[in-house]
Amino acid sequence: MTASRSAATTAFLTHPACLGHQTPPGHPESPARLQVVLDALAGDEFRGLKRVRAPRARLGALARVHDRSYIRALLAAIPETGFVMIDSDTALSPGSGEAALRAAGACVQAVNLVMAGEVHNAFCAVRPPGHHAGPARAMGFCLINNVAVGAAHARAAFGLERIAIVDFDVHHGNGTEAFCAANEGYFYGSTHQSPFFPGTGKQADPQEAQAEGAGTLIVNRPLEGGAASAAFRAGFTDILLQLSRFRPDFIFISAGFDAHRDDHMAQLKLEEADFAWATEKVCEIAAKSCQGRVVSTLEGGYDLASLARSVRAHVEALMAA
Repeated sequence: MTASRSAATTAFLTHPACLGHQTPPGHPESPARLQVVLDALAGDEFRGLKRVRAPRARLGALARVHDRSYIRALLAAIPETGFVMIDSDTALSPGSGEAALRAAGACVQAVNLVMAGEVHNAFCAVRPPGHHAGPARAMGFCLINNVAVGAAHARAAFGLERIAIVDFDVHHGNGTEAFCAANEGYFYGSTHQSPFFPGTGKQADPQEAQAEGAGTLIVNRPLEGGAASAAFRAGFTDILLQLSRFRPDFIFISAGFDAHRDDHMAQLKLEEADFAWATEKVCEIAAKSCQGRVVSTLEGGYDLASLARSVRAHVEALMAA
C-alpha cells in the first residue's frame, strides 16, 4: 500500500560518513569524488531537492543480498588505523564500515521515501560504490552491493514483484547481475565497455528478450572502446525496449559516470547529455509502468570535473521527471 503522491520532488540522500571511507594515496576511488558531487548539487537550482541523511542499513537488509558470514567478516576486518587491502583495488580503512552501512542504507531509505509518496524519485550520493560486490566477495572498489540491497528491500518491504536495475557505468556490474540472475522477477540491463574489467557482461542470445511471467531478464549491451554517443544510445535503446516489455514495478539506476570522454579510467566517449538522455528515458518508462518510481545511486566516475557536470545533468533530469 502506498500513500498518495505529493508534488513532483526528488530526494537527495547522503551522509558525511561516506567521506570517511579512505583509500590509499593515488587511488581513483577517493573521498574527493563524493565531495565534488556534494558541491555540484549545493547550488540554488537544486534547492528543491528533499535532502535526507542516510541511515545505517540493518544486517537483515544486507543479508538479503550478501552471505551473513561475509558481512560479519567484512566488518571485522575494518582496521583501527591504516589500510587493509582486500585485493589490489579494494581497500578498507577505519571509516569504511560506517560508510558502507550508510551507502546501503541510503538506497533502503530512498525506496521508503518513494513508496510513501514523499518523492517521485531519489538520488543517493554515496560511496563506496557497489555494483561489483557479490554475495560473498568485495571487488572493484565495492564492499556492499548498494543497489541490490535497495532492490531486495523494495520486494521484501513492499511486496513488489518486478524490479529493474539499469546500469550505465563503464564497467559491467557483475555483482548486480549475479544477484538478479539468482532471483525471480528481476531485470538487469547494462551498457559497458568490453572487453574490460571485470570481464563479464557479454551480449546474450536474442532469447534474452523473452520476458514472460515474473521471470528474470538480463540484457547486456557491451560497447567497444572508443564508442561514443550514437553507439551508447543504440545499445541503451535496446535495453529500454526490453525494460518497457518487462513492466517493472520499480526501477533502480546504477549511475556510473566513468563512460565520460574525459574519464581516463576507460575509453568510452560519452557526454553529460548522454547521461541526461538515458535518465529521461528511464523516467519516461517509470512514469508509464510504475508511477515514476526511480532510485538512482552513484557508482563510478573518476574524473572530478566531468563527474560533477554529469551528476548535475543526471539529477536535473530526475527533478524534471
